[in-house]
Amino acid sequence: MAEPKPPSNSAALRGRLLIDEPMAAHTSWRVGGPADRYFEPADRADLRDFIRALPGDEPVLWLGLGSNLLVRDGGFRGSVIALHGALDDLSLQAPDSFNDAPRVIAEAGVHCARLAKFSERRQLAGLGFMAGIPGTVGGALAMNAGAWGGETWNAVLEAEVVLRDGSTHWLTPAAFTIGYRSVVPPAQFLGFLGARFRVTADDGSHALATRASLAQRKATQPVGRPSAGSTFRNPPGDHAARLIEASGLKGARIGGAQVSMLHANFIVTDAAACAADVEALIAHIRNTVKQRTGVELHPEVKMVGEAVHA
Repeated sequence: MAEPKPPSNSAALRGRLLIDEPMAAHTSWRVGGPADRYFEPADRADLRDFIRALPGDEPVLWLGLGSNLLVRDGGFRGSVIALHGALDDLSLQAPDSFNDAPRVIAEAGVHCARLAKFSERRQLAGLGFMAGIPGTVGGALAMNAGAWGGETWNAVLEAEVVLRDGSTHWLTPAAFTIGYRSVVPPAQFLGFLGARFRVTADDGSHALATRASLAQRKATQPVGRPSAGSTFRNPPGDHAARLIEASGLKGARIGGAQVSMLHANFIVTDAAACAADVEALIAHIRNTVKQRTGVELHPEVKMVGEAVHA
């Protein structure tokens, strides 16, 4: 395998560019092999410069907080672009003669919980569910993330995207094929840079509901332990956690990965875990649930990279 190299314009980049960077340091499961290139842009212009210098067929992985992501132990052959800390602007667009309702504008690196809090402080409803998503706006847009009955794209007015040539565009939801935890982008799409969100005035009831949901989350989910949030999508009319628990899998362990005793749809890891442990446990859960209930569970987490073969 050829040694990974920086893009040809690396000397002009102002952000942080690392070669063979271990992804275990950047994912919420704390596992994962090295990425050929890991780039934290200084700003939008720096990001566009990096993209324009990449080969047209270069695999690109966009990274927020590293939740809902499993990078295999062999690492990622391509470029990882980390937006958290770079594209983190958050603002309110007030009503005007062209827009009769307020809009919240969030860049892709903004933490979803921060977006929810920003709206609550301005007495705006519609984004409280974002407090239950353990990731960034870019990741939420990419997978139509949701929590507590809310889904990201139900609140999106427009999304800002960057294409392979480095150009940026604002697109309406009609440009995407959107489903449950699924978003299919248009041709030449490379990644999300942000979005404009629909909000309404809050009489206080939405803020109270958000706080109640956060309290329930803290009591029923392994907050503070290495995990990737919900591991599986909920099948129609049921819950993945119920099916996993009914199959006797609460506490099941492979290596350093374990089904949480607090919430069966969470896999937690310890210091000895590797990505192969997590992937093997995911496969074991799927096979066992299928055998015992007849239901096929589908992972909500994205699995990328190369495995290590003995």
